[in-house]
Amino acid sequence: MTGTEASQTFRLAYVPGATPAKWVRIWNERLPDIPLTLLAVPADEASEVLRAGDADAGLLRLPVDRTFFSAIPLYTETTVVMVPKDHLITAADEVSVEDLAEEVVLHPLDDVFDWDRPPGEPAFERPATTEDAVELVAAGIGLLIVPQSLARLHHRRDLTYRPLVDGPGSGVALAWPEEATTDLVEDFIGIVRGRTVNSSRGRTAPAPESQGKGGDTASARRKPTAAKTTGRNPRGGSGVSKGAKRRKPRRRA
Repeated sequence: MTGTEASQTFRLAYVPGATPAKWVRIWNERLPDIPLTLLAVPADEASEVLRAGDADAGLLRLPVDRTFFSAIPLYTETTVVMVPKDHLITAADEVSVEDLAEEVVLHPLDDVFDWDRPPGEPAFERPATTEDAVELVAAGIGLLIVPQSLARLHHRRDLTYRPLVDGPGSGVALAWPEEATTDLVEDFIGIVRGRTVNSSRGRTAPAPESQGKGGDTASARRKPTAAKTTGRNPRGGSGVSKGAKRRKPRRRA
């Protein structure tokens, strides 16, 4: 890890479709004195934001440059096809790449999938953004393949989507510059991985003093051991064992 942070603020970048809300809530509960700032960034600019030091970590779409970034894969999204609600594809519960062979499939410039071009017939030109492509789907120009989170993000009442069973997946990861693994980054890693507040790698509250008078520690205190049998009753009696038989007194002659 590097040294102590110059400013006690944690900046988290996230790409469209990523949902950091749960982890932000835990951060605010666990580290209320250290503000967490969210930075929404386009998917194709997220890596440069981290390289420039404008964010401490980010929720990015895979792949990322592993020669520069450390990354923890979090999940892989379901891939879907966005279509108009009256499209024939809506008659099926799911579709395959083969089902799209004769369809125009849009390929925006900010497409998050790592392929040369999507299946189906290409459009005359590529939309600049996924949002622009959604508008073209609504206009009946073509279909659009996206991660499910982006389909929900760009929801419209006149559009719907179906899972693409054999399409590529889009993985989301927590990534940060490897040489900038600060204490705050470690704290956020712990939250994402589900570590408790008392985890050895997490930031914990100071332990209470366990050392008593005379240098004896609390851990050194032991319960008193059972007393050894001495043959004497603790109350000053003769200490006759419970199971011993009593002799009858002799009669006087």
